[in-house]
Amino acid sequence: MNTKNNQETYQNYHGNDLVNTQATLEAENMVLGAVFLEPDIIHEITLEPEHFSIAKNKILFKVMRDLALEGIGIDPMTVADKLGSKIENIGGPSYITELAMSCPTAENVGAYERIVLEHYKRRNLISAAAKFMNEQTDEAADDFYKKYIEMQELGLKKERNKTDVLYEIFQEMHEDKGELTGIDTGFTELNNMTGGLKGGDLIIIAGRPSMGKTAFALNIAANCCNKQGIADIFSLEMPEKQLVHRILSSLSNVEGSKWRNPYRMFSASDYDKANFAMEQYGKWDIYIHDEPKQTVTDIRAAVRKTQRKHPEQNHVVIIDYLQLITVLGRFERYDLAIGSITKELKQMARQFNVPVILLSQLSRAVEQRQDKRPMMSDLRDSGSIEQDADIIMMLYREDYYDRETQNKNIVEVNIAKHRNGPVGVIQLLFEREFSKFQNLEWRRSENNE
Repeated sequence: MNTKNNQETYQNYHGNDLVNTQATLEAENMVLGAVFLEPDIIHEITLEPEHFSIAKNKILFKVMRDLALEGIGIDPMTVADKLGSKIENIGGPSYITELAMSCPTAENVGAYERIVLEHYKRRNLISAAAKFMNEQTDEAADDFYKKYIEMQELGLKKERNKTDVLYEIFQEMHEDKGELTGIDTGFTELNNMTGGLKGGDLIIIAGRPSMGKTAFALNIAANCCNKQGIADIFSLEMPEKQLVHRILSSLSNVEGSKWRNPYRMFSASDYDKANFAMEQYGKWDIYIHDEPKQTVTDIRAAVRKTQRKHPEQNHVVIIDYLQLITVLGRFERYDLAIGSITKELKQMARQFNVPVILLSQLSRAVEQRQDKRPMMSDLRDSGSIEQDADIIMMLYREDYYDRETQNKNIVEVNIAKHRNGPVGVIQLLFEREFSKFQNLEWRRSENNE
């Protein structure tokens, strides 16, 4: 092969000595040569044309792919015929002939593939880093991080085979994991339906204002922390102090309104209960991020930092709320921007193996109906929310709309979507003055006494 000419061509296209290696060029030539040697091997190659560094190699690989899809045998003659007048763009028939004679065996084509792919990743990272260094904007930084994650995941293959999976399932058949396989929510019926919150799941809590979305999510976070877990809470609407007031109120049963002026409004009993709650809260591994403008990149970086500090603990992530996350990049429509966020958050949940609880608004269409109970179609701004979510829970309080109802302080939690389990409605007691959710059984047993 005329490696020198290929290197010159490569430099013309990329002009970067850091990625200009003979190993890349030789590996590309060997992949193409292996296909000429054993044409059926094209079906085992997972590379795409863009993974090749030289334009003529991209063209040739695409032609090979097209021939395979058409059921035509791959050899120098069929490739040349497929190229037609474009054959001069790759250096003429001589280049095809050289490639066909370049590979002594197709046995090592997998190794050649890996070399091509690794250098493709390196070129992309260098390009993204150069863009960031030139622009140094939040958008460029986010693009670089996305590219880094994309390149890390590219070409990854599961190491486990069928036997490994079956052995893991066999072990689970003989291992008692208890009633829960995920993080305890603190609510019996919710645990029964979900088995606890699973790592990797994107969980949507949706509802109209004043339905208790934030309080519900904070209660789940508090229960996780109370059982030696950790919580990252991203609040894009409320400041940290206000959220802590709510948590302390739920722990102490001191009315939330009193925290506005505790010196004047607290009783002696309130002081005792508040001090106990503050002592308990101080022991928890709970992190509240209340910057008003946060991107998915900011959220991901904070979660990564928390996991480095607490690698072995149960970890729940709460984001309040979806429509306030800062969008980077340009999108034709706002719903597409929101869709990109839910997709990234689902990827983050899988990457860090944590349940991500994402609060979301519902559209005003709910208010126009006689029955104000929310439906999936009421999810605001993006149909992709439904697609990306593993669990969708929608909250409804009848006493918000009807003050004479007998169902006072009852919140319906409608599990409208559950990718790996049942759907249905559960009811919880909501003591709004304390920002506190409880199992209904607790109130029933108290009344019976």
